[in-house]
Parts: sequence; C-alpha cells; structure tokens
Amino acid sequence: MAEQYSILVADDERDIREVLRLYLENAGYRVLEAGDGEEALAVLVDQHVDLCLLDIMMPRLDGYQVLKRLREASNIPVIVISAKGQDPEKILGLDLGADDYLVKPFNPLEAVARVRSNLRRAYGPAAVGDGAADAHRELRVRDLVLDVDACQLTRAGESIDLTPVEYRIMAMLMEHPGRVFTKQQIYECGWGEEYIAADNSVMVCISKLRAKLSDGPGAYIATIRGLGYRLER
Repeated sequence: MAEQYSILVADDERDIREVLRLYLENAGYRVLEAGDGEEALAVLVDQHVDLCLLDIMMPRLDGYQVLKRLREASNIPVIVISAKGQDPEKILGLDLGADDYLVKPFNPLEAVARVRSNLRRAYGPAAVGDGAADAHRELRVRDLVLDVDACQLTRAGESIDLTPVEYRIMAMLMEHPGRVFTKQQIYECGWGEEYIAADNSVMVCISKLRAKLSDGPGAYIATIRGLGYRLER
C-alpha cells in the first residue's frame, strides 16, 4: 500500500475546495482545507502537508505572501491556482518558488494529474494515493497520445501545443472516442462555465484543434450535424 499523501487546498471559493477535495480523495489523497492566507499558514504550521494547491486571490494574506513565507521554512511542492493567466503573474509565482501553475477554470482531473506529477518529482515514483492510480496514464486514439501526467499531446510522436481549454476538450474526447458530445458539454468542460447558446467559442476552438491535428478538417474530429462533435476511433 502506497503512503497516503496530504494535500492542502487553500482557496477562498468553497465550491473549488469541495470539488478538489472530491477528486483528490477519490485518487487516494488526504485533503486539508484553508479559506484564506492566514488559515493556510496555520495549517502548514500545525499539520503535515506534502503538497499545497495555493490560490492567489485570497483574503487576509494573498497566495504570493503565503508562498513567500512558506518558502522560508519548507520546500514542499506548491501548485499556484489563479484566475490570472497572464505571463507576468505566472513568472512572479514561479520566481517566489511555485513548482507549477494552474489557471482557472481548470478540469479537476488535470489538477489531480498535476498533483500526482509534482509528488512524483518531489518524492519519487511511489508518490500516489494508491497503487492503481499511479500507473503512468496515457490516452491513446489512433496515432494520438495524451500524456495525462504531463498534459502533453503528441501525434505520431510529434508534440502538439494545446491551450488549457484545448487540453481539457481533447482529454474529454479521448476518454470517450466515438461518443458524440454536444456543444454545451464541450463548452462546460473546456471553459468551466454555463453554456450560452449563441456563443460560437466551441466552433472556433474545434476548428483550431482540427488545424493542429491534421490538414484534413474532419480527419480526427467529426461534426455530427444537429448533435455535436466526436473524436473518430
């Protein structure tokens, strides 16, 4: 039985804490929570924590202040989570000692994969919630391979750069090749927001994905007229 690692989720949004707790506990991790920066520091002092998921915009102390003070005493892995996706924000977090960066809205499965990957780098290959969950996870459809731990897509061995939204959509499609997903399902997975019928974001995103995957528009992602899209087996 692998050691159970403790994960601190520090975020002032209760919904995010609850979702992350659900997914992380399902993956076998022990989850601690904090709703603001001062509470996060108190947990880090009083509890054993192996990795911290740290929101930037929190009351009392923001994530940058927590990270700076944490790094004075500890080198545990820290994944910064924030709605701020601009490069200067990422650079500041990394300069202060963050190990990884996750931009809201994100797929909880991606968060779990990043937790697993950072634990593995910090503590070795045994750093998982349970033995089955630690198997290096790859999704394969035809010549497409999605490395879930590294959040990296390749086609015939060649790397394909994806945005976070594109990654979440490809992960969903590759989990269920041949299944038709509606625009609403794709939007809510990719953007993490309620779908607005008049929004053409899904169509634009699918078009960009198709261009990245192949010169043939329907070679991988097919349009099912009146229903949605599916990844061809």
